[in-house]
Amino acid sequence: MTSASYPRLTATPSHVALTAPTPQLTSTQLEIREAAARCLQVRGAARSRHRSMLALRAWISTTFSRAGRGVKSIMTSTDTGARMIKFGPFEVTKQVFLTTPHSFALVNLKPLIPGHILVCPHAPHQRITDLTPEEVADLFTTVQLTQRLLARAYFPRPVPDAGSFSVAVQDGAAAGQTVPHVHVHVIPRQVGDLGTPDAVYVKMAGEDGNVGGALWDREMGRRPAPGGGLPRVDDEDRHPRGKEEMLEEAARYKALLREMGVE
Repeated sequence: MTSASYPRLTATPSHVALTAPTPQLTSTQLEIREAAARCLQVRGAARSRHRSMLALRAWISTTFSRAGRGVKSIMTSTDTGARMIKFGPFEVTKQVFLTTPHSFALVNLKPLIPGHILVCPHAPHQRITDLTPEEVADLFTTVQLTQRLLARAYFPRPVPDAGSFSVAVQDGAAAGQTVPHVHVHVIPRQVGDLGTPDAVYVKMAGEDGNVGGALWDREMGRRPAPGGGLPRVDDEDRHPRGKEEMLEEAARYKALLREMGVE
């Protein structure tokens, strides 16, 4: 038999796809497909937020590196340099014992108890919601650093868990804010220091904690008329501290910070 007698076989080229026709999707199947697409979009947004949080954590990590139980910042300093620092309308440079890229900490003109300090953003924001994410992160990381500092200064052992802290923000005039500049109160606490644990908040909301009123008395000579949020309340038992006393306290905190590795 000659070759012409055999049936001729040809191979299907490898690039030719053999597929069945695509069936028409029902309305239910289309809804499922759309729901799946929305889920993928949500997952993508979640990944984006996660990446943002990782970037923020990386920023904090590079700004604040832990050394033992202390904290050292590559941009944190006990020296204000030639910079003038203001708390609301008041110049407080000499009361400042710690500065960071976005924040500063200062001794209090009228502390409720020894160690009562304030942490503020450099920018004169009036409300917490005005701060950027970077400023919020820096502000509360600085609060943590001052807690470690105050533990060394006031607790039986130089670690935060050897005592306790009241950390508070009066966010707005109706909450008791008397200086229109965000500030965090950091107050070292020990059992029985003010009678009851919540007594500090009563004092903070009254004349005892009227930081703004005390600053007005020192800088302006008199407070604004009632209606400005700072009416006069008699307080014969507690008086604003003198400049020398506050400078001594700031110097002591700077020395402790240097021991912790903050220059």
